[in-house]
Amino acid sequence: MASSAANVAPVESTGLGPGGKRGAESPLRREEESRGSYRFKNKRMRNGHADTSLILRTNGSNEEVLLADVNAMIKSLDLEDTSTKRENTEVSALPEKLSEIEVTIQKISSTGDGLGFQKDSTSNQVYVVPFTAPGDTVTAKVFKHFTKEKYTMADLVSVNNPSPHRDDSLIRCPYFATCSGCQFQMLPYSYQLAHKKSIVERAYKNFSNLAPELLIPIGDTIGSPLEYGYRTKLTPHFDGPPDARRSDGRKGIKRSFTSVPPIGFMKKNTRLTIDIEDCPIGTPAVRKGLKRERARVATELSKYTKGATLLLREHTERIPKSSFDATVHVDDENTVYEDRGAYVLRKTCVTDPNAKTTEYIDDFRFVNPAGAFFQNNNSILPRFTQYIRDHILPPSSDDDAGDGKITHLIDAYSGSGLFTITLSSLFKTSLGIDIAASSIASATQNAALNNLPESQATFQAADASHLFKSLKEVPAEKTVVMIDPPRKGCDESFLRQLIGFGPKRVVYVSCNVHSQARDVGVLVGGMEGVDGGFGMGKGCYEVESICGFDFFPQTGHVEGVAVLRRKEAGMKGEEKVEETV
Repeated sequence: MASSAANVAPVESTGLGPGGKRGAESPLRREEESRGSYRFKNKRMRNGHADTSLILRTNGSNEEVLLADVNAMIKSLDLEDTSTKRENTEVSALPEKLSEIEVTIQKISSTGDGLGFQKDSTSNQVYVVPFTAPGDTVTAKVFKHFTKEKYTMADLVSVNNPSPHRDDSLIRCPYFATCSGCQFQMLPYSYQLAHKKSIVERAYKNFSNLAPELLIPIGDTIGSPLEYGYRTKLTPHFDGPPDARRSDGRKGIKRSFTSVPPIGFMKKNTRLTIDIEDCPIGTPAVRKGLKRERARVATELSKYTKGATLLLREHTERIPKSSFDATVHVDDENTVYEDRGAYVLRKTCVTDPNAKTTEYIDDFRFVNPAGAFFQNNNSILPRFTQYIRDHILPPSSDDDAGDGKITHLIDAYSGSGLFTITLSSLFKTSLGIDIAASSIASATQNAALNNLPESQATFQAADASHLFKSLKEVPAEKTVVMIDPPRKGCDESFLRQLIGFGPKRVVYVSCNVHSQARDVGVLVGGMEGVDGGFGMGKGCYEVESICGFDFFPQTGHVEGVAVLRRKEAGMKGEEKVEETV
């Protein structure tokens, strides 16, 4: 009995007009407007741990990832056998800014954009063109050359000869090929999953610094049950009045809007906000919330003197079907009902960041502030958490499987307790640690909501880079450590402690498979100045499995899950393996 809003029909307009050319509703950015830099201006966003670490030599940033793909593409050219030899290009030979050129796309980068060469050119300059597929021949408008790095950023103008992989009938959003949110709506979902597997493969090849024999084949990417209508959180925004200045506050000036500003998301490769009336990757309840919030801002526009970010977060109430009265619970413009067997789910959209929202993962219940972090694709979470449950302990074929040797879980970066709570039944004790006291408060509450005794699941606030100092009573040989860090990955201090502690197993979840690959490379390949039981600087772990999860269909993002096991020799308390000369 799902609401009709859940059954989203494809949108007729694709943002590309007849012949694959952009229509009037999504024009190219006006030439006189400043595009800004493709690169991060904000050091806090740009810099990861590698900027202060001699061990972690990469951040896995978008720039590094793109450059690795560009270099690999240039290197892969068989220059001697091509009919037209591609050569290094002088700056003066590159197309002028804002000129239109024809580009043949050869691959999709790990950042989600197409990579190709200018047609009928001997240049080996790589052109980065969004919303394209391997095999496309497109017209692209040049806007930024990176001559030293050998690539050029460009806008997609039109698709002249479509790739056999491209199917524009799949596109459901009129803003696609303009909005920066999605990259792959024109690609079949099976193709998206195969590409995301290649992202994980390239991440470990380019950023782990491990010899091929130390890695294993990457598993297939596990797909989302929902390809659209899955995002439980959206944060559209609008900018301040057009004449607003940063100094207005100091000068006592109050600007006002003369018309409703665009409310939505960023235009691809720009800082320009485009107006988004609807977003088909949002859940039906979130999409209703977007419509409602847009109307509210228009009505209350006089209250705003600067821009703002809107929060749209799904909240779920689970009603036993025996208690559900269809005459009372009526589907309205703010509510969506879904039939889930023994229950009916009543879903609404919360817009107050401090209000509490509820989500269910199987029978687990999680309550968090609407503005707090929680995974944004609820449909894949049961599949995801079950995968972790199936892999966090040794396989049944191992000698120590099922005999109680691993009895403790340490969940670093635990947030509001997703892994600590869903995995707790497998262990004698489960400890979740997070730097944010608010997250620990939510996690403690969630453990109680799920009837977990404090003796089984506890939480403490501590900086993950110092957490192992307080774990002297936990035996490493009976412990598995769960890691789910921010995009920048683990810092050097944390990895030193982890290697020194030496848990039997490590399960590493990451929204950035490139920084994950870097950190796994340290755990498997060794860390300078650290002896984890196998000799100074020697690796302590082996890779048991690596695969991706597609939390964000239609986009270039992929979540990575790596399972590591400690090498058999050199466990704590055993004689250390001598270094070979």
